Amino acid sequence: MDLFNRFGEPNVSTTLVAGELNISPGNLYYHYPAKEELINKLYEAYEAELDELLHASEGVHDVEDAWFFMHSLFELIWRYRFLYRDLNDLLSKNRRLETQFQLVLKNKARAIRQLIAGLSRAGHLEIDVHEVDTLAQSMVVVLTYWLSYEYVRNPREALEPGHAQGALMRGGLHALHLLAPYLGPEQRRHLLALGNAYNGEDSGAAATPVDMAV
Repeated sequence: MDLFNRFGEPNVSTTLVAGELNISPGNLYYHYPAKEELINKLYEAYEAELDELLHASEGVHDVEDAWFFMHSLFELIWRYRFLYRDLNDLLSKNRRLETQFQLVLKNKARAIRQLIAGLSRAGHLEIDVHEVDTLAQSMVVVLTYWLSYEYVRNPREALEPGHAQGALMRGGLHALHLLAPYLGPEQRRHLLALGNAYNGEDSGAAATPVDMAV
């Protein structure tokens, strides 16, 4: 999986995978006759972890819980980032992923709706019932395509391990900030405080040119 994450699925051959595993291409072929089958096996592992994690949305009662849940989701997406890095390409040539990923999106949206409901029940969020689906879908879009955005910003380094923490923090913050207009004042302040605490380096770096200009 490290090879797929580093170079992207289209750029990794089964011969390269066999070499990384120190086995013969024939041995790998015996277990996985096509690269598609290897990808499907990795996807199964991702789906199993995702299904377990999404259940945690039922335990979200405040912004702190929501932050931890969202960050955990992004950590999982990062571990299987090759799926998201080349998502459109994978879906165009893998019928199983084409159908299964639609289910992934539905499950993510359902989990986000549960998160919103939990915040609402706790009195921390006020939203019209007709806006919930749109908000949930918007958050799913960020979850699904954030790493692609990071890659476009910095194609040579964005998806390297050393950049993981920054990418995860930014993704989590942008997803959660979609909740901000609906949060009560206290929870909104807490969300901003979390962002400042976890994103201090980026904030400091962004402020430097302004200070110099003054």
